[in-house]
Order: sequence, then C-alpha cells, then structure tokens
Amino acid sequence: MRFTSKIALVTAAGNGIGRALAERLRDEGATVWALDRDAGALASIGGVERLAMDLTDPAAIAALPAQTGPIDVLANIAGYVAAGSILDCDEADWARSFDLNVTAMYRLCRAFIPAMLERGGGAIVNMSSIASSVKGVPDRFAYGASKAAVIGMTKAIAADFVARGLRCNCVCPGTVDTPSLRERVSAQAEARHETVEATRDAFVARQPMGRLGRPEEVAALIAYLASDEAAFTTGSVNVVDGGWVN
Repeated sequence: MRFTSKIALVTAAGNGIGRALAERLRDEGATVWALDRDAGALASIGGVERLAMDLTDPAAIAALPAQTGPIDVLANIAGYVAAGSILDCDEADWARSFDLNVTAMYRLCRAFIPAMLERGGGAIVNMSSIASSVKGVPDRFAYGASKAAVIGMTKAIAADFVARGLRCNCVCPGTVDTPSLRERVSAQAEARHETVEATRDAFVARQPMGRLGRPEEVAALIAYLASDEAAFTTGSVNVVDGGWVN
C-alpha cells in the first residue's frame, strides 16, 4: 500500500472531502490523525487517531506536534465559505474567512515543517478552490480572496524547500456534494425563497458534466499528491472541477 509506515494528519476529517481522504489514507496503510471541531462526526470514523479541536486556536495548533509526533503528510482541508460580494462582506466574515482558510493553514505548516525537514522531507497538500485566482465566482468575495492566498502560500512553501525534500501542492475543487454544500444550499434557498431542489439544480446546472463532484474524487487526487508517486510534483495548482473552468 502507498502509505504503509507513513503518518498523515488530515483536518476537517469529520465529513466531506476530509473524511473521504482520512479513510482513503487509512485504507492505504497510513497512520491517520483525523482532526475536526465536531467530535461527534469524528466518532464514527474507525481505525484513525481522532482529535477534536478548533483550528482557529493558535495554542492548540502549537501543541499539536507534541501530540502527534513527526508526520509525513499534512492535508489542510478545513475551510469556511462566506457568501456574498464585497458589499455583503463585513469585518467578521472577512476575518473568519482568513482565520480558518489561511491563517490556520499557515500555523499548521509552520508547526510541522521543521520536523519534516529534519526527517528529510514530507508532503503538504493544501485545499484551495477554483473560486480563487483560478476563477472569479459570483458571491464568493471573501472565500475567493482567501483561497487565492492559499495558492500563493503553497507556491512560496514549495519554492523555499524544493531542495530539501519537502513538497507542497494545492487542490482546487469545483462544486462538490458535501454536508457543507448541502447546508449552504438550504440557507441560500431560504434566503431566496426558493425550494431546496431548485437551488441545488442551479448548482448542478453550472457544471459542464451535469453533476456535482464526489468527495472521493477529490480525495483521490489529494492522495496521489501526498504519495511518493508524485515525488516530482511541487508548487502545483490542481483543478478538479468537472470542466467548469474550461
């Protein structure tokens, strides 16, 4: 198996893409640290080390390496989607978007990179989005800005440590059928006085393939980038969106 004897840490592992990835890495032989703020969601994942925590807590992140020990793979999946244009984005939405989507990722990378370098390297995969510097998406101002920052951070880390065995790549999904998306669909339907079915159909209609992505499809790409099979890949921006940006 690709990840035998590897130790991986996956954030937002309770649901959606993070859960699909944690289960895939586990099934491919990794020892997986599964992190999520929702302890209940984590409880139903077997065969992993479960850790409930708030990724916006800098002290909790700083203490993580002492709990997990050195890791080989860091998968930064956690994120927050703020809806609306710049005119709808208040200071709280802006701050929350960057706190979770960018600053928590920065802190996690900074916490684990030193030990990775001491051990000769490792693999980091960061979750960005096509709503970023890849594509401007309506009503995703703060989210798109924060995910563009993730792309820049990924490339900077890759450039700084390319000669020391550390690889850093990012993944840019399109619209993926996750519990988080279903919550946003319900909220948008209520705000627009639409049915949930009509709102969901609008999300599907913008996908050239005529369907939403599946968490397992994104997890498969992340697992590849985290594996030794991708040893010649770093600083890359990987789009998995069913052809939306084509």
